[in-house]
Amino acid sequence: FVFAMGGASSAIKKLYKAIFQKTKDEFSVKELQSFKDVPENIIDAIVESNRTRKGFVANQIAEMVKSINKEKPVVGIYRLTMKTSSDNFRQSAIQGVIKRLEKHNCEVIIYEPMATVEEHYGHKIYMNLAQFKADCDVVVANRYNPELDDVKDRVYTRDIFKRD
Repeated sequence: FVFAMGGASSAIKKLYKAIFQKTKDEFSVKELQSFKDVPENIIDAIVESNRTRKGFVANQIAEMVKSINKEKPVVGIYRLTMKTSSDNFRQSAIQGVIKRLEKHNCEVIIYEPMATVEEHYGHKIYMNLAQFKADCDVVVANRYNPELDDVKDRVYTRDIFKRD
């Protein structure tokens, strides 16, 4: 991305952070006003890139579960948060992946010890990690954690460096 090379304005950096998980229809009026100087084609490109990335990830996970001989394989989402120590999972990018996994006939469960509810958009939330790992066929982890080492053969992650 351009700003990773230090060449982007603060408006574009702010824009990218704001739309990392959103579609164009989810912006508040205040957010839209703060991006008035950013060319619309940049916004469109980022939104489309995010949509493509979520589809790609969901398709890779669906390929993983194909080998499981179950009518409805269970995909466990290990943490909804995007960053370690974060408690913001309402707009996490994994939400789009979850929706796509449902279309692949997967049952989705969630391990999120910071949750204050028992379900998230109809998906059961586990507080007990051992039970969560026992109940899933595949574990999806945005950030790998050593507590997944005992099920690493069933973990899907794009965290190649295993650091936050």
